[in-house]
Amino acid sequence: MWSFTKATLLTLSSSYFISTSLALPNSDPFENNQKRDAHILRARNIVSDSSAIQSSYDFIIVGGGLAGLVLASRLSEDSNHTVLVLEAGESGDANITQINTPADTYYNSLVGSEYDYAYQTAQQTACSNRNISWPRGKVLGGSSAINGMYLVRPNEPEINAIHSINPNDTDEFWTWDSYYAAMKKSETFGAPSADIAAEAGIQYNAASHGTNGPIHWSYPGETFNIVGNWTPSLATLGVPTSSDSASGDNSGAYITTSSINPSNWTRSYSRSGYIDPLPPRSNLDILPSATVTNIVWGSDTSGNLTATGVQWASSSTAAKQTVNANKEVILAAGTIGSAQLLQLSGVGPSKYLQAAGVTVQLDLPGVGQRLQDHISGSLIYSTNAETAGDLHAAGVSTAEFLSYINSATAYVNLTTLLGSDSASSLISSAQGAVDSSASSMLPLGDSTVAAGYKAIYDTITNQFYSSNSGQIELLLSITSTSVLIQAAIQHPLSVGELYITSDSVFDYPYMNPNYLVHSADLTILREGFKMARLVSQASPISAYLTGETTPGSSVSTDDEWNTWIQGSVGTEYHPTGTCAMLPLELGGVVSPSLLVYGTSNVRVADASVYPFELSSHLGAPTYGLAEQASTIIRDYWNGVSTNPNATTTSSSSSTSSTSGSNASKTNDALSKFGFTYAGAICAAIACLAGSLMVL
Repeated sequence: MWSFTKATLLTLSSSYFISTSLALPNSDPFENNQKRDAHILRARNIVSDSSAIQSSYDFIIVGGGLAGLVLASRLSEDSNHTVLVLEAGESGDANITQINTPADTYYNSLVGSEYDYAYQTAQQTACSNRNISWPRGKVLGGSSAINGMYLVRPNEPEINAIHSINPNDTDEFWTWDSYYAAMKKSETFGAPSADIAAEAGIQYNAASHGTNGPIHWSYPGETFNIVGNWTPSLATLGVPTSSDSASGDNSGAYITTSSINPSNWTRSYSRSGYIDPLPPRSNLDILPSATVTNIVWGSDTSGNLTATGVQWASSSTAAKQTVNANKEVILAAGTIGSAQLLQLSGVGPSKYLQAAGVTVQLDLPGVGQRLQDHISGSLIYSTNAETAGDLHAAGVSTAEFLSYINSATAYVNLTTLLGSDSASSLISSAQGAVDSSASSMLPLGDSTVAAGYKAIYDTITNQFYSSNSGQIELLLSITSTSVLIQAAIQHPLSVGELYITSDSVFDYPYMNPNYLVHSADLTILREGFKMARLVSQASPISAYLTGETTPGSSVSTDDEWNTWIQGSVGTEYHPTGTCAMLPLELGGVVSPSLLVYGTSNVRVADASVYPFELSSHLGAPTYGLAEQASTIIRDYWNGVSTNPNATTTSSSSSTSSTSGSNASKTNDALSKFGFTYAGAICAAIACLAGSLMVL
C-alpha cells in the first residue's frame, strides 16, 4: 500500500494541475477547459456496469435530472445512508462539449437527439388542433443539461400562496423566507465584468444571491449593444427597470442571470454542480440507461402502501431487474415521468388505470391532473444591429462568445399590460367563469380535483391578477441574424391532464395541457404580443429594427392576432402540476412533506408538485425545491449528518469538516479552475499511479 501525508498529496495535486495546464495548447481556450474538466472532474459515483449496484439501498431516487441529482448529492452527505439514482437517459459523456457550451443550446442543440424524450401533446383544440412538441431532457442532469439556462426566481406572493393553500405546512417549508433560503443555498453568484454590465445595462443586488452553492448564477462573457437598449425601451411603456429581481419581486425589465460558470464559461447544471465535484462516495451509486418501470409495493400496519423497491430495465426488450428500498423511493422523474410512474404502479385515477390494464393499488384522482405549461411565441424583426447570430455565422468561437445566451427579460403585470379598466373587466369576467371552466377542462369528473381547480383559480384571479406579479413574460433573442421578441403567459387558467394508455413505461402517456382553452389566457397572450410589438417601436431599440417579418403588418386586429397565435405558439418548456402539493380534499397528490398520500415512504420532489405555474422559469425554483426536499427527508431520518467527516456539496469545495485551514485555502485556489481538494487528491493519485505503471 502507498502511504501519503496530506502535504505530499497537496504537492502532488498542485504539480498535477500545473503540468496538466502547461500541457494544453493555447489555441482553443474553451476546448482546453472542456478537456481539463472532463479529465479531472469526471464523476466518480456514476456506475457504468449495472452488475455493480447493490441489491438494496436506503433511498432510491427515480430520475437523475435537475432535482434528482440535488437529492443524490445531499442525501449521500450522510454516510450512514445509501443512495441509488436510476436515470433513463445516458450519462452525457459522449456529448459533454455540447452540454457544457452555452451557445450550443442554439447552434448545436441536443433537442431531438437521444438526450431528448421528444414528447408531443395531444391535439390542442384551441391551437388549430396541433400536436405541440415538448422536449424534455433524457440525460444525467435532465433538462438542466439541454435548456436555455435562464435563472429567474418566482415572486414572494406566489410561494406564500403555496403555503396558504396547504394548511398542513406547519413546518413552513413553503413560505417565502424558508424557500428563498433554500434557493440561495444552491447558488454561487458571479457578478458581470464592469464592461459587460455597462454595455448590457445589467443591474443586480449581490446581497440577494447565494455565495457558496453548487450552481453558478452569472452572466455571459460577451454581450451586444442592442441588449443594453432593452430596459430603457420597456421603461417608456411603463415597465420599470428592476435593480433586484432575485429577492422576491421579479417584476419589471432586466438582464437576468444564467446558469453559467464564469471561471470557464461553461454550463452550470445539476450534474456539473452537485455530482462531478464530489470525491468517491461509497454510499452513492448513479446508474444511467436504467428506466424504472414500476414501484414494488407492500403495506404497513396502518394500511398505507409501502414501497419495498422498484423494477427497472435498460430497454423495452430487456429483462426487468429489482432493487430494494430500505427507507424511501423518491420520484424525481419530472412533470411527465413522476405522474406516469405512479400510474403505472397502480396509484392514480382508477378510471384511467383500469383502462390501461393496470391493477389499482390506490385510487388517487389527482395524479396526472392539473397539467399546465407556459405557452409562448415570437415576433421576428430584421435588424441592422450586430447579433450573436452574425458572429456565429462568421465563425467566432472564443469561450466568451460561446457563453452568450439570451437573458434580457421582463415580467409585466396585468394592469400595465391591459390598463386598469380592461384589467378589472377581465378579472370580473374570469371570476364569473370558474364553474364552467372546471366542467369543461376536468373530464375526470372528480369532485376533489374540481375543488382544487377552483381554489387555485380563485388564487390567480383574486390575488395574482391584482398584484404586481407578471402575467406576461417578454424576452429578447438575438442568437440568430434576426431579432426576436417573445411573449409567454405566466398564470394560465387553462389546465389539462396526463394519463397512461398502456401498462408500459416505454409508451408515452396522453398529455393534454389544454392550451388557451380559457378565453382569459388568449386575451392575456394576445395583449402580450401587442406589447412586444410596442417594444419594437419604442426608443431606443427601434433604431436597431428595420421591419417586422413575423407576423407582419397583415396581423393587427384582435381576430387576426387570435388566428395567428392559435396557429403558431408553442411551449416555453415549463410543464408542471401533475403531482400537485395540495390537500387531499383539493385533489392533491403530495403533502407539504412531499409524501404521496396513502403511502408511507414514497415522495415526489420535482417540478410536478407546483400546484400552479410560477411567473419564472422553473430551473431556479426547482433547485430550491430539491434543496428543501433534501432537508425534509434528512430531518425525518435524523438528517443532520452523522458522519463527522462528511463531505458537503458547495460550488467551490467538497471539503471534509476536519480537513483544516490549509486544505480549505487550497480548495479556494483550486476552485477558480473548477477543482476541489478531494478531487485534486484523487487526480494526483491517478496521475502518480499512471506514472508508476509507465516506469
